[in-house]
Amino acid sequence: MSASLATVSYIGATILFILSLGGLSNPESSRRGNLYGMIGMTIAVLATVFGPRVNLAAALPWIIGSMAVGGSVGIFAARKVQMTQMPELVALMHSLVGLAAALVGYANYIDPGAAFQLTSAEKSIHETEIYIGILIGAITFSGSIIAFGKLSGKIGGKPMLLPGRHFMNLLGLLVVIFFGWQFLHSESVSAGMIPLAVMTVIALLFGIHMVMAIGGADMPVVVSMLNSYSGWAAAATGFMLNNDLLIVTGALVGSSGAILSYIMCRAMNRNFISVIAGGFGTGGGTPAAASGDAQPAGEVTAISSVETAELLRESKNVIIVPGYGMAVAQAQHTVFEITKYLREKGVNVRFGIHPVAGRMPGHMNVLLAEAKVPYDIVMEMDEINADFPDTDVAMVIGANDIVNPAAQDDPNSPIAGMPVLEVWKAKTSIVMKRSMASGYAGVDNPLFYKENNRMLFGDAKKMLDEVLLALKT
Repeated sequence: MSASLATVSYIGATILFILSLGGLSNPESSRRGNLYGMIGMTIAVLATVFGPRVNLAAALPWIIGSMAVGGSVGIFAARKVQMTQMPELVALMHSLVGLAAALVGYANYIDPGAAFQLTSAEKSIHETEIYIGILIGAITFSGSIIAFGKLSGKIGGKPMLLPGRHFMNLLGLLVVIFFGWQFLHSESVSAGMIPLAVMTVIALLFGIHMVMAIGGADMPVVVSMLNSYSGWAAAATGFMLNNDLLIVTGALVGSSGAILSYIMCRAMNRNFISVIAGGFGTGGGTPAAASGDAQPAGEVTAISSVETAELLRESKNVIIVPGYGMAVAQAQHTVFEITKYLREKGVNVRFGIHPVAGRMPGHMNVLLAEAKVPYDIVMEMDEINADFPDTDVAMVIGANDIVNPAAQDDPNSPIAGMPVLEVWKAKTSIVMKRSMASGYAGVDNPLFYKENNRMLFGDAKKMLDEVLLALKT
């Protein structure tokens, strides 16, 4: 393939990637967006493999072997990973992008032929690209590994707040800058490897420390943030390899991830710096305290699945608010069956989706789409919040912090100011939970004690199956 044809192919792939991002912005066009992305990536890979810069005779066996291994892992993951495991899978994929960027940086520095014919100024710029690329890649790699551990439950969600952590981060940054100066003034590759290795170790430790200090409630933002980091790591790799497509693609991913992180932070009434600083969220799953001035007062009113079915049957307007508990119980298909039955009986059923429901952006939308819930009844928080006062039943399935009235009523709450779905304004709210444990932010929920609230305890899938059976009976 000629250089001109390869360039045209890269331009076509770039256009398809942009169309892919546009398609993924809406559930109805997401399939088309995925298709655009797959076609664009296929074109990009073929244009690279058959392009003028690859010696096929020598590289083809390695390329085929690598694609076979990577493709097998991808197919296995696609077939075996459950929808509830998608957040940690996404974090793991981000770690691989970071690792690839770091390894490419080292290979690019060690291989004398990788630097092309550069002048002294160009060589400095190229080595700066290598240094920054490895820095971003190492942070992304270690941070994503910790995020994977937190999301999968292998590492606790409670933030690890070391004394003087901000001073440690600042000191690490100064050391990285100092060794960066040393690296750029190294007279040989062997001399440059020492500051490069030191920087890499500091970057890996910073990635670990950064994500360990972030609490469980901020994990959706962390996933989005790491997505942005992986994009910038890919862009840095593009600069190192002088590959325009990698630069553009990395910039697209990095900028879109940054925008999404900003949107997520706004949805949680947080700013990006405060998320990085950490300290919000304790990992959840801890029982609510039995006493204390800050604890809600009142009694909890339990309800049975049969009574729940009766309330739904008599309703005209129902809003369902799904959360991570629905994902864990794999209850989305039963939710769809209940929705379908109620709509056939003339009940207006809609879904209220909070921007940070679940463990990653769009988690609930993906689950509902998988269960064939119509897109037109899945509403964002801003679209549906004003409708709760006219709602007969607001049914919360495994959500907690995103429906917590303390965000509005308690200025001392850790989630104070966070926009929430106002389910307590409905005539009756029903919260489905396994127990009275607090949510992922570790904050008790006054909603449970309100007079118009009912608690349906038990596994979401099991209890919803009983509700569906009672409805049909």
